[in-house]
Amino acid sequence: MFSLLRIFQLSGALALFSVLASCGTDGNTYNGPGYIAGLRGENNVYGQGRTAEETSTVMKKDNVSYWDGDGVPGRPAVTIDLSQQRAYFYKDRKLVGVSLISTGTDGRDTPIGDFKIMEKDIDHESNLYGDYVYPGGGVAKKDVDTSRDPKPAGAVFDGADMPFFMRFTGGVGMHTGYLPGWAASHGCVRMPHNMAKVFYENVEIGTPVHVVP
Repeated sequence: MFSLLRIFQLSGALALFSVLASCGTDGNTYNGPGYIAGLRGENNVYGQGRTAEETSTVMKKDNVSYWDGDGVPGRPAVTIDLSQQRAYFYKDRKLVGVSLISTGTDGRDTPIGDFKIMEKDIDHESNLYGDYVYPGGGVAKKDVDTSRDPKPAGAVFDGADMPFFMRFTGGVGMHTGYLPGWAASHGCVRMPHNMAKVFYENVEIGTPVHVVP
């Protein structure tokens, strides 16, 4: 009887270990905790854009984004959950920050898979999306895609600002951006300005980025 009980106990322990081991692709990332209750009130400093114009109603009411990672040791890792529209920041498997996000849509989906931070650029500008403007300052055409929209005569291309850009595959990365409350980007992961800043300051080249559906 004792030996059978012991076998069942060991089997259970092994099953639990298997589940825990499967939580991350490299032992340092998770698929996200499932649900994050509201932690902050309206006008949460972590949920704002750079300016009032860049702060959506959703961002003003953001009670999810937060950062508790200052002074916490450990290897960084990021999990981006597309269905939750959340980004989770870990240090040695400890969750230290969560950000609301807006990811790709309309045939320009944010790719799913396991990646690593390839580049960090604090003042990045898009070479594909932005506005066509005239040298005198007038706007010839807004929200253009240079691969599709011909440039009007006399205009120049002004790439969209992507502060605190963290590239993790191809032309896709995390950066400061406008959050309407749903997936609305061209593939990148938009974040509130202060969350993009704190993620930028805490990731390194090579930091794992796990994108789940």
